[in-house]
Amino acid sequence: MAQIDQETYEVVQPELASGETMLWAGRPSPSVILHREDVYLIPFSLLWGGFAIFWEAGVLGFWGKSHGSDIFVLWGIPFVLVGQYLIWGRFLFAAWLKRRTFYAVTDRRVIVVQNGWTHKTASAYLDTLPALTKEVGSKGIGTLRFATASARFGHADKIGECGTE
Repeated sequence: MAQIDQETYEVVQPELASGETMLWAGRPSPSVILHREDVYLIPFSLLWGGFAIFWEAGVLGFWGKSHGSDIFVLWGIPFVLVGQYLIWGRFLFAAWLKRRTFYAVTDRRVIVVQNGWTHKTASAYLDTLPALTKEVGSKGIGTLRFATASARFGHADKIGECGTE
């Protein structure tokens, strides 16, 4: 029988229907996992963040005489903040959210519980799940995608990241 993580069991147990039995419970890998979209997002975030910092440095006078008024300084702050989120903040947020995400498989459903800023629960009955595509990297960490048979190797709904041990 598969191992059931005790903390996950305690979080998911209130979500179980009467007579439903948990077969497996676990959590996503807390590691940083790069995805296909990061090929474009990482260079974009570096350009965005770099330009925003260059802008702020220019209007604050780091390159000599100050070239801006207070409005230009204030205008650049949101762009710097967005740039910092895109460069590294999104990885910190993903790690924070992964530590609050719990997966379970029962005799009837798959369940995901997330205790981030709000409590979210998603579930699907096993007999209604579409085809499953499993993408596993060299370290045994990957992504499960549920999709219709026609979309199996195209775009699909990403369910979660998991590590196999």
